[in-house]
Amino acid sequence: MNGPITRRPARRLCATLSTLALLSGAAAAQDDPAIRQHDGVLPDGTAWMIRVPGEWNGVLLRDLDFVSNADSGNAGPRYDDLLGRGYAFAGLARHPLRTWQYDPAREIANLERVQEIFAETERAPDRVLQYGCSGGGLDGLASAEAFAGPIDGAVVLAAHTPVWIMSSFLDGWFAMQALLTDTYVGSGQGAADDLRIVGLPNAGAGDPSLPDIQAAWRAAIEAAGETPEGRARLALAFALGQWSPWMVEGTELPDAADTQAMADMIVASALRIAGNVGGSSRLLFENAASGQQLSGNEGMDYAAFYDNAAPAMKGVVEALMAEAGLDLAAEIARVDAHPRIAASDYALDWWAEPGRTTTGALEVPAIRLHMLGDWAIPYTLMQGYGMLVEEVGTDDLYRQALVQGTGHCEFMPAESSAAVEALVERLDTGAWPETTPEALNARGAALETGTEPRFVEMGAWAVEAYNRPWTPGG
Repeated sequence: MNGPITRRPARRLCATLSTLALLSGAAAAQDDPAIRQHDGVLPDGTAWMIRVPGEWNGVLLRDLDFVSNADSGNAGPRYDDLLGRGYAFAGLARHPLRTWQYDPAREIANLERVQEIFAETERAPDRVLQYGCSGGGLDGLASAEAFAGPIDGAVVLAAHTPVWIMSSFLDGWFAMQALLTDTYVGSGQGAADDLRIVGLPNAGAGDPSLPDIQAAWRAAIEAAGETPEGRARLALAFALGQWSPWMVEGTELPDAADTQAMADMIVASALRIAGNVGGSSRLLFENAASGQQLSGNEGMDYAAFYDNAAPAMKGVVEALMAEAGLDLAAEIARVDAHPRIAASDYALDWWAEPGRTTTGALEVPAIRLHMLGDWAIPYTLMQGYGMLVEEVGTDDLYRQALVQGTGHCEFMPAESSAAVEALVERLDTGAWPETTPEALNARGAALETGTEPRFVEMGAWAVEAYNRPWTPGG
């Protein structure tokens, strides 16, 4: 899998492909003869699919979500653009029992199997890139670290790392609980236990209380949003969690100097995630570890966490605290004094296995993108991973870029294709091309995808240090 790849001229593949039952490995294309398709089901019940353009450039992209998303309105244009540039895809659907049996290591094994099927039904690719978003992004990082043998590089979009994401979400929710509960109880809205953030109902446990907990949190957030004190405290919680203040699709990022607009956005963002109390994908991660809590905050120093907050967030917090007449140090001390939460050793041991977490020990090049306004995964995880690879000494294999957009995995074709082409150039030449926002925007625009790339500098959104890196044994 070495040597430069000859890329075909870009062209648009417009036809809708029929689903073909090709368990025997035979290739056909009913609606578009330019594409060969194969599909089937792996022994564990995971569906797989392969598509190969007629003018294949020899590069295969492996993707966790290809079956599920290839023809979707959101991700479909990204796949279409890359197929039109000569890239082939082989990938999976998320297993129907994934909510209860999530295991990224098993997903990576299934991706390796569909790569073998590709070689059997087509030919061995000249080059293989792991490609994917969210859980597919974790599969990309873990493949590039611990399972790099079958691949040459990884394009990583909006990746989560389970212990990291749950710890970052815990910090913000913990701070909201510490800062909002007294007002919630004192105003007669309800009892302190209404605002639970751990020990929440699990899938299949028969506990009907989760909607009540979600409603209580919405009420507490709405009430906080109506007072200067509550708005300041919400902003502090977001800063301590290293969350983006901008999580609402279809909105514009306010000027960070416009304190009231930022406060309005933080309130709206808190309400946007109120249905995911404790963190997005909590059930997925806890169920994988037999329902055990994988995040805790024993020994965490929230004053130090505030010191690490993004400068843009510090500015908002300090302006709102002054307006409300609150003492910032005293508010942080309230968070530090709140009863702490222990993580399960069992859960941490489970997530410590290869393929289930990240260590920074890259073996092949990887480029990672994240959106500033991603509500499901804080963008700061990406910055934390960049710091980790520097510490490990694999930073020459790694590049990252921030996209100014909202939503989860809602990248434009100009952005994802620019990342793929930059990685291919790195593999062709042995050196990374320029990956500054200006360079990536120019690359994305030159691809003429019909979409505009939105790469931006981290600027005042860069945290001083990511608060929650976690590696096995660390």
